[in-house]
Amino acid sequence: MDATTLGSLLVGVGAVVGGVVAYLGKRGENALTGYSSLTNDLQEERDALKAERTELNAKLAEMAAHRAADQAEIARLRTLIPPGGQP
Repeated sequence: MDATTLGSLLVGVGAVVGGVVAYLGKRGENALTGYSSLTNDLQEERDALKAERTELNAKLAEMAAHRAADQAEIARLRTLIPPGGQP
């Protein structure tokens, strides 16, 4: 085997190895990009759910305040009814 043939063979092997390395690198890059995208989507969904939870907690607190006011009004009205049941 002369030097020209050996050199051509080494260049061919180098090209194949380079192609494999590029392919594997691109696969890793695509996986990382997909992972980052999924992470961003999950963070956005988490933030939206936190906002919804905050809104629902505020609504629940408002309803609890209305219930307390209603209970106080019921208690006040019961004091107006004499023991016989007629106002």
